[in-house]
Formats: sequence, structure tokens, C-alpha cells
Amino acid sequence: MAEQLNDREGSGLADKLMKFLPARFRPGTAVVPVVRLSGVIGAVTPLRPGMSLAGVARVLERAFSYRNAKAVALVINSPGGSPVQSRQIYLRIKQLAAEKKLPVLVFVEDVAASGGYMIACAGDEIICDPSSILGSIGVVGGSFGFQEAIKRLGIERRLYTAGAHKAMLDPFLPENPDDVAKLKALQREIHQIFISLVKESRGTRLKGSDDTLFTGEYWAGESSIALGLADSIGDLRSTLRARYGEKVLTPVIAQPTGLLSGLLGRKSPGAGQLSAMESMAGLPDELISAVETRAIWAKFGF
Repeated sequence: MAEQLNDREGSGLADKLMKFLPARFRPGTAVVPVVRLSGVIGAVTPLRPGMSLAGVARVLERAFSYRNAKAVALVINSPGGSPVQSRQIYLRIKQLAAEKKLPVLVFVEDVAASGGYMIACAGDEIICDPSSILGSIGVVGGSFGFQEAIKRLGIERRLYTAGAHKAMLDPFLPENPDDVAKLKALQREIHQIFISLVKESRGTRLKGSDDTLFTGEYWAGESSIALGLADSIGDLRSTLRARYGEKVLTPVIAQPTGLLSGLLGRKSPGAGQLSAMESMAGLPDELISAVETRAIWAKFGF
């Protein structure tokens, strides 16, 4: 009898002490860390940084190392950008998921297109809103031709190069068909890498033909599901509660700010302001970059 009382007292004390622990440290508590991946990928300028592996690596590592994590949720809202940065982020997510043996659930907000969709393919499931836009599996590049404009202004173009193709596609020179052919060959090569990644990630879930899926076209949520580019309609809160219980915790893992960000190697606000002041001479480039960024979003109606 005395032993039973002692057991009950010990159990009661443990229960009381457990209440003082943060919820995520209590045994049996389901936790799904959330990481937001938003913006144009790789469009880095002094005043307008884009999404890159260097910028999101630490956040991803923190999310996959979270105590009691049952899965990791990625919230994606990106129209794409650099194919290199997109693939590197994709690979890092896949590597961390394999190392930690955690499923990855991707939730698409407004758009996961081009490089944004490439990152979404790192998920075990892609969940979207009916009005989300997905796809745009292709490669695009553009430039301007200013040779006639500078001629009218009486400006003489002086360009010195070593290498037959060093000035390829220079906007102040007439377009060379051979240079265009080389660019298109490069785009086809990158496009094939993108196609292979999507096929490997989505596998038999893909329902459309190559001539439909990989033309650069994009679709809304329900059509994306019909084509196998996404898995279901849903939102983060409802989906995670349905799978992991009403008390599931969904902490948002964000970049550190303030003093902590400086200790972790990110620029403090003061340093960022100084960098911005130093870059005033590059404002024309910054303006062009801002216009290009806006154009990428505008392609999808945003």
C-alpha cells in the first residue's frame, strides 16, 4: 500500500512539473515547424535581396532539428527566378528530410511557379488553394536592343574583349543569330534539368503529357491537381490539425533579427543602411532590377 501511494505521489509531482515545461518539450506533443519561402529567387541587389540558399539554409536547418517535430511545413509564395538557387534550395530540403527522416508538406499560397515550383517539388505532398498558381516549368531570358537609340543620340559604343563570344548578346550591339542559337541551346539544357527534377519528384502522380506539362504554361489549383502537379486543396492550419490533432503546434521558424542576427553572421540594420548608402551609385541597376522583379510577379497577375 505504501509503495502504491509513493508511486501516485511521484506521478502527481511529475505531472505538475510537466505543466511548467514549454508545450513543445512535453512528451507526446505534436510539433510541425513552419518555414516561409517567399519572393523572387536569386534576384540579389544591394537594396532588394532575393531568396537564396545562403539566406534560407539556417532557417531550414533549425526547422528540421526542432524537438518533437512530426513533419516540416513549407509555405511557398514565389514566381521563380534563378534556376541554380532554386535547385540548391530544393536539394538542401531533400537532404535535411532524408537525414532527419521527416516528411515535408508544401503549402502553396498565391504562386509556386518556375523556380518556386521547383522548390515545391521537394515536398512529399503539395497542397494548394483553389486560386493558387502552379507550374511554369520552363526557362526564360530577355534583353533589350539599344543600338539604334545610342546611334540617334550620337553615342559611340566602345567595347574591348578577348574571346570571340565575350560580348555575346550585348544590348548595345545588333543581335547576332549565332548568339541567339547558343542562348537557346543553353536554355534547352537547363529546361531538361528542370523537367527531370519534376519527373523524379512527382513520379507516377504526373498525369499530363510532356507537351502539356513542360511548355512553361501554368494552372490554378484544381487543374494542377488534375495534372499531378499538386496533391490536394487545403490550408496549413486545417490540414495539420486534421493529421496531427487539434493541439498540434506550428511554430514559424524565421530569420534571426537584431543583435542575434549580427552574432549569427547576418548584417545588422546599421550595416545594411551603410551598404545601401554605398550603393547609391548603382541606383540605375537597382531600378532595373526592381522593374524586372515586378515584371516576374506581374506575369502571374500579382
